[in-house]
Amino acid sequence: MSMRRGNAPSSAETAERGLGGSPAPVGRGARRPPGAAAVHPAARNQGKRGAAPVKRPHKAAPGDAPAAAIRAPKPRKAAAVAVADRPAPARARPGAPPQATFARLRALHPDAHCELDHRSSFELLVATVLSAQTTDVLVNKVTPHLFGAYPDARALAGADPAEVAALLRRLGMGMFNQKARNVVGLARGLVEQHGGEVPRTLAELVKLPGVGRKTANVVLGVAFGAPEGVVVDTHVQRLSQRLGWTKSDKPEPIERDLAALFPQRDWDMLSHTLIFHGRRICFARKPACGGCGINDACPSAFRAENVGRKAPRSPRGGGAQA
Repeated sequence: MSMRRGNAPSSAETAERGLGGSPAPVGRGARRPPGAAAVHPAARNQGKRGAAPVKRPHKAAPGDAPAAAIRAPKPRKAAAVAVADRPAPARARPGAPPQATFARLRALHPDAHCELDHRSSFELLVATVLSAQTTDVLVNKVTPHLFGAYPDARALAGADPAEVAALLRRLGMGMFNQKARNVVGLARGLVEQHGGEVPRTLAELVKLPGVGRKTANVVLGVAFGAPEGVVVDTHVQRLSQRLGWTKSDKPEPIERDLAALFPQRDWDMLSHTLIFHGRRICFARKPACGGCGINDACPSAFRAENVGRKAPRSPRGGGAQA
């Protein structure tokens, strides 16, 4: 039938009609004809007095974020997930006796030893002087060539420092001029004052060019088994702070603190063991606390990278003395 434009049926009326225009059955038990769309209850009440208005979907303005993006819950942060999934670290025990912790370190590194290759106290003395601000690996590459040319104190004492410096430089040694002057000078001191032999006291050793307290105690402990102090290099300095054995960050007071905690018979192996652990586990920048066998006794465990780090070295003149 024809229908005037102004009398078009409302959407609710259309929705209530079934196929063919007949009214659709209503009620809780009524069945919807096949193919008919479901009618929202609010649509049936549209146009009736007091009926609730049908809410129309909001039309997004240009530039608005999609509704799904607005309603979507915020994802968990990856960092939070990583922390939650990471196993809890072992609880530190700051009160663990230093001697007990050292015994455990010795068990972890039974092969700890001086890693400078040498065949005599003279070679050890020269190698230790050359190791100032240099790795033992590089020193071990240099010394076979140096001792091949100058096998003992008398031969090195007669060398031209410029020739020794050229050899060191060719082999990649830093500070080659100063180190050449030191090793030639100490060789001359050995010949002139000690008959070419290495003295066995700290007071005599530190009088030689390039020999400081640390170098002297390396020689006394390794070559003669009679250290007069604890060798405090960069590894010993770092680990003794992380383990809570000292509150100082300077070698001299650290040495005094360690000497007070351990008997003299342990001084030599204490240094070697701490150096081994520092080179293999307790690194300066990224210590491997998760794989450390004493992390339960270390008060700095799992935050050790912030403890015992050396301040950047300021440029200075003068020679290297260890």
